[in-house]
Amino acid sequence: MNVLLIGSGAREHAMALSLSKSSLLERLYVSPGNPGCAEAADIVSLNIDDHKAVVDFCRAKAIGLVVVGPEGPLVAGIADALQAAGVLCFGPSKYAASLEGSKFFTKQFCDEFRIPTAKYKTFNQMEPAADFVRSARFPVVVKADGLAAGKGVTIAANVDEALAAVSESLGGRFGRAGSQIVIEEFLEGQEISAFALCDGERAVWFGEAQDHKRVGDGDTGPNTGGMGAYSPTNLVDDALKAKIMAEIFEPTVQGMRARGAPFRGVLFAGLMLSEDGPKLIEFNVRFGDPEAQVLFARLRSDPLELFAACARGQLGALAPVLDDVCAVGIVLASKGYPGSVDLGSKILGIPAAKSHAGVRVLQAATIMSAGVLCSNGGRVLTVVAIGPNLKIAKRDAYRAIEDIRWPEGFFRRDIGDKGLRESETNGHGGG
Repeated sequence: MNVLLIGSGAREHAMALSLSKSSLLERLYVSPGNPGCAEAADIVSLNIDDHKAVVDFCRAKAIGLVVVGPEGPLVAGIADALQAAGVLCFGPSKYAASLEGSKFFTKQFCDEFRIPTAKYKTFNQMEPAADFVRSARFPVVVKADGLAAGKGVTIAANVDEALAAVSESLGGRFGRAGSQIVIEEFLEGQEISAFALCDGERAVWFGEAQDHKRVGDGDTGPNTGGMGAYSPTNLVDDALKAKIMAEIFEPTVQGMRARGAPFRGVLFAGLMLSEDGPKLIEFNVRFGDPEAQVLFARLRSDPLELFAACARGQLGALAPVLDDVCAVGIVLASKGYPGSVDLGSKILGIPAAKSHAGVRVLQAATIMSAGVLCSNGGRVLTVVAIGPNLKIAKRDAYRAIEDIRWPEGFFRRDIGDKGLRESETNGHGGG
């Protein structure tokens, strides 16, 4: 089968490496890709926003499956265009992608299908939103309704912070994405990322990971797209997994089916493990980044077989198998991220970093210039190591980073520490 993978980040690099090992694969194309993806696939230049051009490419290259990495093309309806042209797509329809594309849509959906989530109010005008904020119990969470490149969520500790977030969003910083906002209660507990593959009829567990959103050590500084992750987490046992499936994933798949929009692809639930059980923070309709980097490092199953079965609506008895190892992924970002960054700095030492056993270096915002790899954005690399437990995987990932020579970059030095503390508390010795 010929496959087209859409996307350009470290997530897509991880997926390309995994797909390239499939016994079902004939040829893998990635668009727009990055220099790292070129190790495993043919890089092609397509205007992903031009659905006809994508369809034409699929017909010309006899593409049997399109795998969509980021959320933007899905929210824009690329799966619908491919389906109409008779091309299989691993990714949900435009309507089903509203689970990520609109916070308000998701809140209403949760109300209808009794999916546990935070209490909320929605607003599209400043004055009523401000009145609500002044009477709120803090902290509260202010969210732009639509896609805002990971920057539309503010955890406000007081009235002033909440009013600033409301003004920023309704004032136009995020364009149409922020013209409506959701203000919701702040959930207490431990946060995890959980994933399920869906074929429109059923959902199967794919795995879980712990993400690190804040830019600085100790979870300090502004939110980012993610500075690192590890998988698995000992917060999730078989009983909790079953509860998440029964209360979050399965009602969502059945609810989408009831609405006439079967969900086919991967469903990513950001969850808070509260005293009352797991509660939904948000849905995403694609693999997370950096969570995908650690999940695919553990995946033993053939991803192409799984993805094609989801797209056909025929998962049947198929279910992902992940190796019983731990994976730690550490993001290297350009100094200044998540604010403005300089582009074009040279990155050296990747071959040496990759030479460590169990280590892979995944590229995101990179570009080749005069034969040298250079930075081309905020989050630039993810260094992933696998090991028999979290302690060893973390040690090996940081050792590999020592070989990368990139003075203009930075990374958090505490990825995985939270999991190690939890292991010690539970008597698991870092395993």
